[in-house]
Amino acid sequence: MSLPIAAQAALDELSAIASWEQRARALMQWGERLAPLSEAEKTEANRVQGCESQVWLVAERKADGWAFRASSDARLLRGLLALLLVRVEGLSAQQLDALDAAQWFQALGLGRQLSPSRSNGLNAVVQRMKTLVSG
Repeated sequence: MSLPIAAQAALDELSAIASWEQRARALMQWGERLAPLSEAEKTEANRVQGCESQVWLVAERKADGWAFRASSDARLLRGLLALLLVRVEGLSAQQLDALDAAQWFQALGLGRQLSPSRSNGLNAVVQRMKTLVSG
């Protein structure tokens, strides 16, 4: 399956960065690109369970698949969310179900930097996405 344009751009950008410090800076810049959620969207119903940090996720059905918006109170996590969102943008429920998020972060060169708690949190976000799109 080919990558969405924004996901390919993220992969190209992060693949070109050698040091973790520069990659962390790029990650935070990606986090700044997240469309903000309104305070009304930051509800308990939209909060992702299983994350140490506060994470909210909103899904919207589009003609060509699903669109997600997310926010977190943690800067690094916002960057990871932004990179996850560009990867899942426009996917169908079946494509989302088949997504290997760990492989995506590995391809970005971020796999080794993900602590177990961050990995668990990102898995919780992906599981919540799958739950939202399955109805």
